[in-house]
Amino acid sequence: MKETIGQTAGKIWDVLSKNDKVTISQIPKLVKEKDSLAYQGLGWLAREGKIDYSQQGNKTFVYLLKE
Repeated sequence: MKETIGQTAGKIWDVLSKNDKVTISQIPKLVKEKDSLAYQGLGWLAREGKIDYSQQGNKTFVYLLKE
């Protein structure tokens, strides 16, 4: 399971590297994974300090941090 979450985190990183920011609700569709697996992938990237979140109105956006 850990390997699958890591692979999903990689897919998310790829999507975010091609987009400025994406709403959290779009992530599962963009990486073609179940919601729960996509959100675990986001958690993986957040724990590694690779992403951050911003709130705009009632939407939460996720984006890659610049290194």
